[in-house]
Amino acid sequence: MNQQEVENYLLAYSHMKIIQRKDMFNFSLDTVLLSHFCTINKNTTRIIDFGTNNAAIPLLLSIRTKACIVGIEIQQEAVELAKRNIALNHLENQIIIKEANIKNYQDDKFQLVVCNPPFFKVDEQSHVNDNQYLKIARHEIEIDLEGIIKNAARLLDNKGRFALIHRPDRLIEIISLMKKYDIEPKRLRFVYPKVQRDCHMVLIEGMYKGNSGLKIEPPLYAHEEDGSYSGEVRKMFGEL
Repeated sequence: MNQQEVENYLLAYSHMKIIQRKDMFNFSLDTVLLSHFCTINKNTTRIIDFGTNNAAIPLLLSIRTKACIVGIEIQQEAVELAKRNIALNHLENQIIIKEANIKNYQDDKFQLVVCNPPFFKVDEQSHVNDNQYLKIARHEIEIDLEGIIKNAARLLDNKGRFALIHRPDRLIEIISLMKKYDIEPKRLRFVYPKVQRDCHMVLIEGMYKGNSGLKIEPPLYAHEEDGSYSGEVRKMFGEL
């Protein structure tokens, strides 16, 4: 393990560990929220995570399901780290990591596609990090929102689900693109840092070739007034 790497327990799940690099994208609250929000049922046998990075989402999903999980990632060093994390947790028989570009990835159909995407457009007035790993993870350099949704539809089984976490100011765009590629929005949940604060993240799930009918779920508050994580989030962390 080099000096840039840190090995920790995966949240409060003491039976699982994850290696992260200080100079690369590390998983955060949005990763955890998406992993718990997406629908997994008895018909879910194959799941794919777009832009898996160090495989945090596949690891978290493995706590919920025995389904086969594929993580695809375009950055070679992130792929190598993800594979080490899968081996560290002895999950090679369930989770497969592949170095691939979402735009031309070919595989059998999936019942669930999940993605914690780059939040920022390239031309957006935000600081573009000089670190290439972080730049690709945070900005739509390799693929944009339409590319993600278009390819989710391409890989989804009929009635398969697509789950995404993003910024609320992109919600209209997200819904428009989902409709364009025949993914019907089915579930929507707004995430707030605290009570009485503006929404800062949105969780959305759609069904490929699904019937119309959108359910707006209760708001999710990430923190208590004192800044500590809310009981719901702590439960997601495996603490309660």
